[in-house]
Amino acid sequence: MKNISNTELNAIVSTPNYDRRNLKSRIVHLGFGAFHRAHQGLFTDEIARKSDSDWGICEVNLFGGEALIKDLRNQDHLYTVAEKGADATDVKVIGSVTESLHPILDGVETVIEKMAEPQVAIVSMTITEKGYCADPATGLLDKNNPLVIADLEHPTRPKSALGYIVQALKLRRQRNIAPFTVMSCDNVQENGHVAKAAILEFAQLLDSELAAWIEQHVTFPCTMVDRIVPAATEETLTEITTLLGVQDPCGIACEPFRQWVIEDNFVAGRPNWNIAGAEFVSDVVPYEEMKLRMLNGSHSFLAYLGYLGGYAHISDTMTDQGYRKAALDMMMLAQAPSLTMPEGTDLEGYANLLIERFTNPSLKHQTWQIAMDGSQKIPQRMGGSLRFHLEQGSNFKWLATGIAGWMRYVAGVDEKGNDIDLRDPMAAKLSDICDTHGLNASVVPALLSVEAIFAADIGKNPLVIDAVTHAYQSLIDNGARATVSAL
Repeated sequence: MKNISNTELNAIVSTPNYDRRNLKSRIVHLGFGAFHRAHQGLFTDEIARKSDSDWGICEVNLFGGEALIKDLRNQDHLYTVAEKGADATDVKVIGSVTESLHPILDGVETVIEKMAEPQVAIVSMTITEKGYCADPATGLLDKNNPLVIADLEHPTRPKSALGYIVQALKLRRQRNIAPFTVMSCDNVQENGHVAKAAILEFAQLLDSELAAWIEQHVTFPCTMVDRIVPAATEETLTEITTLLGVQDPCGIACEPFRQWVIEDNFVAGRPNWNIAGAEFVSDVVPYEEMKLRMLNGSHSFLAYLGYLGGYAHISDTMTDQGYRKAALDMMMLAQAPSLTMPEGTDLEGYANLLIERFTNPSLKHQTWQIAMDGSQKIPQRMGGSLRFHLEQGSNFKWLATGIAGWMRYVAGVDEKGNDIDLRDPMAAKLSDICDTHGLNASVVPALLSVEAIFAADIGKNPLVIDAVTHAYQSLIDNGARATVSAL
């Protein structure tokens, strides 16, 4: 899109109505992935359209994505978001990105120096659950993580996001530059607290005085982010080319719905994202748990059981009344009762909206994509509600079936005998366990005993073992579709 005038774009395309030269790189964002482009990048663009905001974003990919950064540079850091409703699509060119960096392209030092620049007020992240190098069972820093080990040995040549942030904060402290806010935008429960705990523990291992300075001066607001953004495929990019009128290898498609709830705790100022519909609150946790359990939990349920049932996309599962009903029941009967929400929250309305969003045929959100990294997701999406039902003595068969679906999925072979491309940080360990047991219900207690995924109060609970075993046996005997329908 570089140097392409608006007249060369199709008439339906909305372009920035502001002078991008007025933007400064006040945010450094780690993880220029699909979600960030369709969420924080878009929100930041929209406030520039609606106000005199000077907040721009320097994008950084730490792992892979060099080609994406090169493509972004080739088109003057512009990219496209296509918001695809069931009946219409809105196409927007996003102008909020001011520059981009990659350690392989530009050097590790260049990235750290950018983060240490005085005008940088926020370092934000979409690095997925595994990027925090935290033990899911304890929430503490995983000191055996290879990235953590490497970064502690060579702190000036970091590999992890934690290592980069701590090194940049160290430089700011040495240079008497005010610190930045660290803002997580990942689907991690109490993501700000997780980021803070990991960063403080990492810093403590390097320099206790630095750790104390970070604890005193840096803020870590929690956020709740929500928008369904499938990974870009060739089909997506071809469609964006048609809609846009030119090619955009950085383009992304998403649903029209978006939500962003942010704890208002920023040490060096923040953009007025509320102009674009974000909500600043004092406590994000209730909204976060609502989304993690009702949306993400049912998404995982549909991903594993849908993939096993032969459905490639979430919208495909919604054409099956068994899956549609089970997903709604998962939300209303398994997840909603476990929540404590502010007065007036309409959980039934939220659940119905989620079903409507899942049904959107314009979004090709792959079950396989959502199924990735299950060992990191299952604890947050199902653990808290499982505990609630165990305490209440209430029915948790939907949760048990979702967990059984994950166990059947990580066996690595689908119901037709085809290999599953298993993507998970614990893939090797999970595969070893599954290979030992084969497609046999004896695998259930073995997988439940992995305390990095299932805390002992869940994994060793006879009620959980029994319910998951029952569901797993049904998957073996009857298959996913019949098992889901029987719910």
